Amino acid sequence: MQWWRNMGSGEAKRVALIQAIGTANPPNCFLQDDYPEFYFQLTKSQHMIHLKDKFKRICGKTRIKKRYMHLTEDIIEKNPNIGIYGAPSLDARQDILVREIPNLGMEASLKAIQEWGHPTSSITHLIFCTSSEIGLPSADHQLAKLIGLKPSVQKFMIYNQGCFAAGTALRLAKDLAENNADAQVLVVCCEIHSLVCFHAPSETHLDILVGSAIFSDGAAAVIVSGGGSGSCESDTTINRRPPLFHIISAIQTEIPDSDEMIVAKIRETGMQYYLSRDLPQVVSNNIEQCLIEMFAPFGIENWNKLFYTIHTGGPAILRGIEEKLGLAGEKLGASWRVLSEYGNMGSASVLFALDALRRKSVDEGKPTTGEGLELGVLLGFGPGLTVETVGLRSFALEAAK
Repeated sequence: MQWWRNMGSGEAKRVALIQAIGTANPPNCFLQDDYPEFYFQLTKSQHMIHLKDKFKRICGKTRIKKRYMHLTEDIIEKNPNIGIYGAPSLDARQDILVREIPNLGMEASLKAIQEWGHPTSSITHLIFCTSSEIGLPSADHQLAKLIGLKPSVQKFMIYNQGCFAAGTALRLAKDLAENNADAQVLVVCCEIHSLVCFHAPSETHLDILVGSAIFSDGAAAVIVSGGGSGSCESDTTINRRPPLFHIISAIQTEIPDSDEMIVAKIRETGMQYYLSRDLPQVVSNNIEQCLIEMFAPFGIENWNKLFYTIHTGGPAILRGIEEKLGLAGEKLGASWRVLSEYGNMGSASVLFALDALRRKSVDEGKPTTGEGLELGVLLGFGPGLTVETVGLRSFALEAAK
């Protein structure tokens, strides 16, 4: 069966192909075992012995080994209110973020473009996602100048979608690639949680301890192009190498009665966030229905016949999905590896997992997870609760040859 054909009609159409992936992190690496001491010292909270012990236990359960953050002691010294719970600090945070979000996005973008092997002038569309800063001119405008995109590039700025924004961006990129001749779409997701979400520990706001134990910083970029339906090649001569993935479908779903599972509000003190203890269960209980809606047209009912890249929302969420779907072995291996090595980078996380998946397949010399699987899914979820389900066909091994 040719997955890139219109279902039922037999009529050919353009398809959306992921051509390259690039990732970037700030240079500051924090080992998870050392972070509790650093965090409580940085916020002058050493006297809160009970909370510090609780935070150590939370960090120990995250399955995270290390995280990358833009935050430094120097930043807190220059902007002390950031390290004081409840102190007004939004201006100081945003002054840093409006500069650093485009810069980190630039690093990931240039890596993706280098892998792609074509000049930045070939990019026709730019989609930029972040929940970390709000500035005008916006981050997409700043990034376009930093990497030298042509003035006629068509830009889309996606703000405040949280951890599912990568799926939203890929869904938009799919439509652009399929419906615009010679489209070359640069998708960028960039989050600096260590500044927008950083708070000193509080006896009354324990959600802060959970976020402080898992949130981290990162940017990821992908290039999506339009290709002919008869092969994995683009209609233009620009894409001469096989693509990494074909985006076969993309849907967004809102889980009913779940608005209070994740709540985040921008305040003078930064982003205040609240995380329900029921979040892992609600997510895992609703993922299967999303897969049914996505893969029923393809006749897929056994979820072990798919490869997976899932947002690294935390160990309880990944375990819950594994159990609910009856997944065997290392099905979520890419997401577990990203959680361990990078933590939760928000919208960028699932693209890091996609990159980890394709690199593993190349290292092993086998398609996707080494099980010979063509079809898979990218799952992003966040406030709403909103789930983005992106169906993929893998060309990862072909692209490496």
